[in-house]
Amino acid sequence: MTKQQANNPLHGVTLQKIVTQLVDHYGWSELGKRIDIRCFQNDPSVKSSLKFLRKTPWARAKVEALYIAMLQKP
Repeated sequence: MTKQQANNPLHGVTLQKIVTQLVDHYGWSELGKRIDIRCFQNDPSVKSSLKFLRKTPWARAKVEALYIAMLQKP
């Protein structure tokens, strides 16, 4: 692992894996409450969420931040 990536919890983790693990952990309903975006609230699916998150940097940043927070909880 390079020195730059040594402390990066997102290194090597795909966006699909992040969304899937968040849904497994929180469920769509809770995920929609924690991050207020329609792709998590109205007819949610991993595919539609990925399409939206890849085009929307601010939403992707929120999802990544929630994923990191989830990993850090005991």
